[in-house]
Amino acid sequence: MSEPGSLIRTLTGRPAARNFHSYVINEVGRAIVSGEIPVGTVLPGDAEMMDRFGVSRTVLREALKTLEAKGLVEARAKVGTRVLPQSRWSLYDRQVLSWSLESGPSPAFLQAFHVVRVSIEVEASALAARHREGEHIRLLSYWMNQRAMMAMQPEPFALAEFEIHRLICEATANPFLRAASAIVEFGVAAAIAARLGTDQAVPPEGLAARKTARYVALLTAVEQGDEAAARRAMQEILSMDAPE
Repeated sequence: MSEPGSLIRTLTGRPAARNFHSYVINEVGRAIVSGEIPVGTVLPGDAEMMDRFGVSRTVLREALKTLEAKGLVEARAKVGTRVLPQSRWSLYDRQVLSWSLESGPSPAFLQAFHVVRVSIEVEASALAARHREGEHIRLLSYWMNQRAMMAMQPEPFALAEFEIHRLICEATANPFLRAASAIVEFGVAAAIAARLGTDQAVPPEGLAARKTARYVALLTAVEQGDEAAARRAMQEILSMDAPE
């Protein structure tokens, strides 16, 4: 559930857990992030949790350790496992972001996220223009074509748009920006989810047309090594995704 593309797959429904360990992590993690299990709650004891999820003590303990590593819970002797506040969560974790997207992030969360996304991707576009190689341009052109071809299919379209943004970060030659794929993917998925709305309907003109000219400007600037133009184009793209 934490591999690239897993966030986007939430646009077309919750992915099935691959095993009992994943099932427990997903169910408890989603309930915490959605607020179904409020901050400060002490989770039920092992016996109740094992019965609820139909898993062994070993599976349950490993799942809770994973959630603890993500900052969602904290286990304390004689107290139990307590749900931690959002300030402790690993918000750059792809799985935590996926639960947030699935649960419907609040406007405040999306606005805070947008600040981070802009600060990362605008600078990444300029660095991509400086450091891009021929293979980056080839792949960017390929995914631009896929974006146009899949404009009526939300998940393939979102994957194509994600690959464009991921490749921009990849072309920077900066290892920290290259590692920001979860942030990039959440931004793409959240923007497309907002466009689809609650009825998940694709607009008659499709999903691509609204920003195509900006993406063409971005790819042209990156290919020509024009850092200022790349910054402007990415700023315009992200401004169209800004939460209201």
